[in-house]
Amino acid sequence: MASPCIVLDDDEQGYDLDLFCIPKHYAADLERVYIPHGLIMDRTERLARDIMRDMGGHHIVALCVLKGGYKFFADLLDYIKALNRNSDKSIPMTVDFIRLKSYCNDQSTGDIKVIGGDDLSTLTGKNVLIVEDIIDTGKTMKTLLAMLQRYNPKMVKVASLLVKRTPRSVGYRPDFVGFEVPDKFVVGYALDYNEYFRDLNHICVISEDGKEKYKA
Repeated sequence: MASPCIVLDDDEQGYDLDLFCIPKHYAADLERVYIPHGLIMDRTERLARDIMRDMGGHHIVALCVLKGGYKFFADLLDYIKALNRNSDKSIPMTVDFIRLKSYCNDQSTGDIKVIGGDDLSTLTGKNVLIVEDIIDTGKTMKTLLAMLQRYNPKMVKVASLLVKRTPRSVGYRPDFVGFEVPDKFVVGYALDYNEYFRDLNHICVISEDGKEKYKA
């Protein structure tokens, strides 16, 4: 049973850029602030608690999906480490990294490339937490999950900051979800458009001008 999440409706307008600190070099390339950084952090803190409740009985291997997942991964692990320090129950945690490639511009190419993960035999018998930035169609994650099962982990759960509502979805739903968002191309908080916008704290909707400017 997937955990509940914050659902942003299709008509969610977000917030005016002028209400937030936006890097000047991106100001003309964004439409709106969609999810402010503070809200991301508060939601991530709650996800950390849910993860410890469901997975905290055994050594956790946290597997970060690079590159987009690195900010969410770092902040999520900081909250989990705080829970480890400040509660009666704590568990050991190790980290590993894998990179998946499925986007060109704003479209999923359908061609999924798995980079890294050559030595995942250490996952055998462990509780594995995969941390991802966004689930779009779900094809990429299903491919990764099938690959990991070859190593016989004790448990595999997926935490994704965002899940996109899209007709292209294969129906996959992560175990832990921060926000469910409409089928818009969002950037920021390490989510990129052809490697740009990772240095933006908030999650924003990219403008058509921004897409054209940073097109591959």
